[in-house]
Amino acid sequence: MALILANDGIHPVGKKILENAGFQVQTDKVEQDDLAAFIKDNEVVAVLVRSATQITEAELKSWDGLKAIGRAGVGLDNIDLNCAEELGIAVCNTPAASSQSVAELVLGHLFSASRFLQLSNREMPISGATEFGKLKKSYSKGSELQGKTLGIVGIGRIGQTLAKMALGLGMKVVAHDPFIAKVNLELEIHGHGVVEVSFDTVAFDDLLAQADFISLHVPKPKGGSLIGTAEFVKMKEGVVIANAARGGVIDEDALLEALDSGKVAAAGLDVFVNEPNPREDLLNHPRISVTPHIGASTNEAQTRIGVELAEKIIAAIS
Repeated sequence: MALILANDGIHPVGKKILENAGFQVQTDKVEQDDLAAFIKDNEVVAVLVRSATQITEAELKSWDGLKAIGRAGVGLDNIDLNCAEELGIAVCNTPAASSQSVAELVLGHLFSASRFLQLSNREMPISGATEFGKLKKSYSKGSELQGKTLGIVGIGRIGQTLAKMALGLGMKVVAHDPFIAKVNLELEIHGHGVVEVSFDTVAFDDLLAQADFISLHVPKPKGGSLIGTAEFVKMKEGVVIANAARGGVIDEDALLEALDSGKVAAAGLDVFVNEPNPREDLLNHPRISVTPHIGASTNEAQTRIGVELAEKIIAAIS
């Protein structure tokens, strides 16, 4: 029976689909240093990963019977795509399955930043019983999202899902994407049908200048960051920025400087440069809302990811 290694796990529904198709599925993790040898010695036909496991040239060339690599999620930066293409190894991911979950998490960070939820939740258990009035005064200058402009950098599936939510909240949405000139959205209003919305994307600098809130949904650029000191200068005073894409899309040093100067009012981060060991000054900064890379970590998204990944792997190997 052909072996598929789900090295970073797979939802039980997805595992069952693969087993019903005649594959043996191992979910016990193989450490990175042992991965190439394991693939060769066990004649693995496919490896399924998330962001934790790296699929390098060594793994891809370890055995000529390796047929497919599956990424449970969107980004493929932990897979050597050029080598996989040269060897004829199929690579697939699940770009649609987690869109709703990631977009909802971004909105959670924006709400948290706008109403000081991250700070309030830290300080209320400590001093809420004795300094309630002081805390109330400290957090009484929040702002609403309605009527504000949300800039979405990268208006693919996740960006479009976020745009629909923002429009539903009464926000204005502007977007930048070098590959998409016009955005066509269908907003399903439960019980009331579908509303169609279309708008043109804008230049990157125009988005930076217009947006009250910015959300990033792009891969990390090679050799640098998309948002650094020069980009922060172009933003509105008091902007709020969220990153649930990849660590390093924002220059973390530049972000801290912008926060400390007041240029950036607050930030929401789900991803970090040095995962799984993010820097403590980011985690402890009073105006950063933080989560541990959980954008796609909902029961619903993981079920969809497991099903989609299993179906794509079966199609790639068959």
